[in-house]
Amino acid sequence: MSGAGATLEARRRRLRLRVWRRGTREMDLLLGPFADTRLAAMGPAALAAFEALADLDDPVLYPWLAGSEAPAPAHAALVAEIRAFAALRHGGPAGGPGGPGES
Repeated sequence: MSGAGATLEARRRRLRLRVWRRGTREMDLLLGPFADTRLAAMGPAALAAFEALADLDDPVLYPWLAGSEAPAPAHAALVAEIRAFAALRHGGPAGGPGGPGES
């Protein structure tokens, strides 16, 4: 494996470990399965976006993922992707208040 490929793979491994051991079980269960399923396909830009999201503290990130607060614009697309993944996995609505899945 090339140096760049090895570095990318090392970043993926570190990030997977980080999202499964955040400190709150709710966040582990939201981010861990997403990482397990999607990290291998992430290129450098997507990986950097997920790393930036993972750098946020749980009290900031959880309301975004739970749909009780709108995410910062820089993270909105990835938050929507994680929420949709969790909804499919758990059979719940992908939208938050007023979003898809609520009538």
